[in-house]
Order: sequence, then structure tokens, then C-alpha cells
Amino acid sequence: MPRLPQPNDDPALQAKQVVRSLVQLYPTVECALVHRNPYELLVATILSAQCTDARVNMVTPALFARFPDPQALAKADLSEVEELIHSTGFFRAKAKNLVAMATLVVALHGGEIPSDLDALTALPGVGRKTAHVVLGNAFAIASGVVVDTHVKRLSFRLGLTTGRDPVTIERDLVQIIPRKHWVDFSHRLIEHGRRTCVAIRPRCGECAIASICPKREVSAPNSKRLPK
Repeated sequence: MPRLPQPNDDPALQAKQVVRSLVQLYPTVECALVHRNPYELLVATILSAQCTDARVNMVTPALFARFPDPQALAKADLSEVEELIHSTGFFRAKAKNLVAMATLVVALHGGEIPSDLDALTALPGVGRKTAHVVLGNAFAIASGVVVDTHVKRLSFRLGLTTGRDPVTIERDLVQIIPRKHWVDFSHRLIEHGRRTCVAIRPRCGECAIASICPKREVSAPNSKRLPK
């Protein structure tokens, strides 16, 4: 029987194994937030903070029907936006950021979502993670690696970083992941985190990349599928 591949202590070599395995496991991936243009993706990503993508996708059709572009959103009544996005959580802060973001996009960028990292992060409610999502998925610009809760968890477990905060983790990942993989690498880790490498009691016995995973801080691999 051929020997299974093993985890590599060198993060760069480990990254090659992980990237290659994830591409084979999830050859086609896409952003889970439903959108038709950069504006819709930016709004959806702002709403996704502390909220599931599925919930955001339930809320945005009515929101975009009412406010189809930055010009419309910039003129919105704050209470109406709050009502439309209420179920996403932190709705008052999000509504305030959305209207302020749209106002600046109209005033500074002619109503077009900028395709520049610094310009995006200067907008209310837009951090590096949100900017990377928009640039990577709406403009096909690999500006960095999106570090959400799944990417944070799996990057550590897989031996790609020893960092604990998103800034450190992103810094480590961009040094060992080829730029051409930055956008889809995040999607693939997120997909694997949702399907198999869950936060509590990960399903290591079902994991297709278990042989190359050092399983950092995973106390007891669990082969049983948890109820959905």
C-alpha cells in the first residue's frame, strides 16, 4: 500500500500540499453571497458581518429592489434600511454604514464602486476582509487573502500559520500561497470548513485531506457526521 502524504513542518511546502489537495477536492468554487455587480457584493459583504451568508441572501433581494444602486441608497431613509436588514443583526450600525458608504461612493467615485484597496477601505463599514472579497470576486483582483472564521480556524489547524489574529494570518498566507490562488483558496477553505472541518468536533474521519493535516489543537478526531 502506498504511503500517505504527511504534514510538512515547512509552511511553504505544507501550503503547496494544501493548495493542491483543495483544488482537487473543490475544483469549482464561487462566492456564496449572491450578487450581480460590485455594488451588490459590497452591500452583501457589509451585511455578512456576524451573520450567515444564507441569511444575507434572504435579505438582499428586497433591499436591492428598493435601492438598486449607490445613488438610491445614498438617499435612503435610515429607518427603512434598518427594517429591511433587521434580521442580519447589528442592523442599526450596518444601516448607518451602508447609507454612509453609498453617500461617499456617489460623492467621491461618481456612483461607481472603486476597484482600489485603499479607496474601498476608506469607505464606512469596509475593512480589509470586505475589500478583498469585493476586489477578488467583483473585479478579479487578488489583493489579499480573505480571512474569515473558517479560514482563521483551518489555516491554523493545517499548519499554515501560528497566528491568531486575521492580520497576522493574512500576512502569513500571502507569503506562502501563490497569488493566483488567493481568491479561490479562501473559498475552498470556507467550503471545507462548512462541510468537514467544523469548529467543534471536526469530522477528521471523513476528511479527504486528513493525512496532510497536523490537526493543531484538535483533541479528538471525530468520524461521526454531526446532525445538520
